[in-house]
Amino acid sequence: MNPVMNSALLDPDRLFPAESSSRQIARSLYREVADLPIISPHGHTQAGWFARNEPFPDPATLFVQPDHYIFRMLYSQGVSMDDLEIGQPVIRDPRKVWRLFASHYYLFRGTPTRVWLDFAFSTLFGMEKRLSPETADEYFDAISEKLRTPEYLPRALYDRFHIEVLSTTDSPVDSLADHKAIRDSGWKARIVPAFRPDPVVDPEFAGFAERIAQMGQQTGEDTSTWKGYLNALVKARARFKAMGCTSTDHGHPSAQTADLPEAEAAALFSKVLGGKASLQEQELFRAQMLTEMARMSVEDGLVMQIHPGSVRNHNKFVYERYGRDMGADIPRAVNYVDALRPLLDRFGNERDLTIVLFMLDESTISRELAPLAGHYPCLRLGPPWWFHDSPEGMMRFRELATETAGFYNTVGFNDDTRAFLSIPARHDVARRIDCAFLARLVAERRLDEDEAHEVARDLAYGLVKKAYKL
Repeated sequence: MNPVMNSALLDPDRLFPAESSSRQIARSLYREVADLPIISPHGHTQAGWFARNEPFPDPATLFVQPDHYIFRMLYSQGVSMDDLEIGQPVIRDPRKVWRLFASHYYLFRGTPTRVWLDFAFSTLFGMEKRLSPETADEYFDAISEKLRTPEYLPRALYDRFHIEVLSTTDSPVDSLADHKAIRDSGWKARIVPAFRPDPVVDPEFAGFAERIAQMGQQTGEDTSTWKGYLNALVKARARFKAMGCTSTDHGHPSAQTADLPEAEAAALFSKVLGGKASLQEQELFRAQMLTEMARMSVEDGLVMQIHPGSVRNHNKFVYERYGRDMGADIPRAVNYVDALRPLLDRFGNERDLTIVLFMLDESTISRELAPLAGHYPCLRLGPPWWFHDSPEGMMRFRELATETAGFYNTVGFNDDTRAFLSIPARHDVARRIDCAFLARLVAERRLDEDEAHEVARDLAYGLVKKAYKL
């Protein structure tokens, strides 16, 4: 697949500087990185797609159902999730859902979602007209026809996208059966799990105690004790690592860390496991567990990702009716400087530890995150994430982070998506924005062009491969 291709939906100079000399430099930089392999170290695609390698059923199931960027926008404008059949195991009337989506496509004007969707519609399915109520059936039929062909099976698309590594995100009690099936199939693609311990370290997670008991059964440890619980986590991480895992992933409400004496930590664990902990004690437990996870990463080498600052499932009605991760997560302010200090006092100077910090609070980039990553050997900055993985968010990140952290204390880009077909589009946007930023530095005589070419390759490919040990 060649993301440079022309189409009626895609301008070849999209996202490049409007000024002609800078635009010419950006074009030159982009030509060098456009076709580099994609490394996707953090995302939420399903290993089962590739294990079974079955056709995607229809356009609505492929584009609308898994993508909360889409249905949260429609919901905000009064479209019922029931009408979109969100949360249903099988969409009963996919054409109806698709027509409803198409009739509201105008809502995505100016959003990154529009850029990603137009990219997929054009480069993958050859669509030349804009999606609208008038073209909805044309889109549905054309996409449906292609999905029935071998070239559009999940594994074929993986190869077509030129993906080198794809990481899923998995519960510590997941059997990893789909990952094992991929490995046993002989297919040479590298699809690896990431260790997401939230279900067994966050007391507010539904089924928290039950998940811990399950982890004890899987590992042969007595997880009713603090020591047994920690041993079980070590064994669970080792099981993931044996399946190719190189990273852990921590989606805590805050970046708070703690370093309690062992007796106090054990007493806190007993209280939390028994369901008797206050909200403050639950937060203290999560804080302690971030430090425990950093200790384990020093020992087993797994890269640690911390992405705090989302108030999860903010809409009580939606959560109770449809479950988790239904587009009702809202960013809030985060303190990194004070919150991370207990962890950094203990492990901040470890050269062999890598902790990737993400933000949803842009005010922290130049004030806290870039200075922290620009000093501590273990810290790196994750890319603009979630609500900020937009052209504007990516550009602001480069402007705010580079002056203090430079380029080499960042880790390139990750797509963080459940929507498989958006992966090439998201990486294409990131590469174009980085080339636009570098072109400006060259035009302003702040960076030599040969250096800009080297940095562009590092941002698109080299840094992420190094940071995530891939």
